[in-house]
Amino acid sequence: MLNKILVAIDESDMNSKVLEATLSIANNEKSNVTLVNVSKENVTTGLTYVPEDYLEDVLNELEKSSIRILEKAKNKLISAGGMSIKTIHLKGDPSHQILEYAKEHEQELIIIGSRGLSGMKELMLGSVSHKVAQLSKCSVLIVH
Repeated sequence: MLNKILVAIDESDMNSKVLEATLSIANNEKSNVTLVNVSKENVTTGLTYVPEDYLEDVLNELEKSSIRILEKAKNKLISAGGMSIKTIHLKGDPSHQILEYAKEHEQELIIIGSRGLSGMKELMLGSVSHKVAQLSKCSVLIVH
């Protein structure tokens, strides 16, 4: 039985399927689910000048958005009951942060959507899910 499960979520359409998969796997009181949302640190890529005060506001809004995403997902899982749930907001490269967290906290399974917010519509895996699947030391469930 898998008891330590890391669930990577974002605001994509794939999110509801990821949570459904989580509910089907983590449906007992021994399951410890960690919901993680990662916001990229470098939001200024391609911008020539961003006033420092404005950048701070943007980063604060990204963090607030991440917390809303996590709380919404947590509430959906809580309503189903039967598991321990915590939420984590990380900053940086999503695949790296997910892999590092899973390794440091000895997760047994990572559940992730096949595509996130990158806008990729082809049948390929998204870059984050692909990298996580290739480099993870634990099992990975990629939800399509």
